[in-house]
Amino acid sequence: MVRFASRNEMLPGTLDMLILKTLSLGRMHGYGIAQRIQQVSGEVLQVEEGSLYPALQRLLVNGWVRAEWGTSENNRRARYYTLTAAGRRQLGAEVASFHETIAGILRVLETA
Repeated sequence: MVRFASRNEMLPGTLDMLILKTLSLGRMHGYGIAQRIQQVSGEVLQVEEGSLYPALQRLLVNGWVRAEWGTSENNRRARYYTLTAAGRRQLGAEVASFHETIAGILRVLETA
């Protein structure tokens, strides 16, 4: 299992990209984002609070997500995040860059 406990454990931008991708599915609160990433990854990726909320704040500051307060499924106050148009464009750019990086890494690994 890979834990997003600090930004240094993954390629730069990976957590932001995963959050943006998750929010492309619709509005979610922070805990829901973390749960969705863990479920979809087959329990391989786990996003801890200490990484998730600073990343969400960064995405807010950059204008890639917006947030509003609402009530969660269990009747608690929660902050819900939504992807913006700029966030959708950023997601496309980050996915393209990620694929390019992974392709470069694979070329190195496959070199005899």
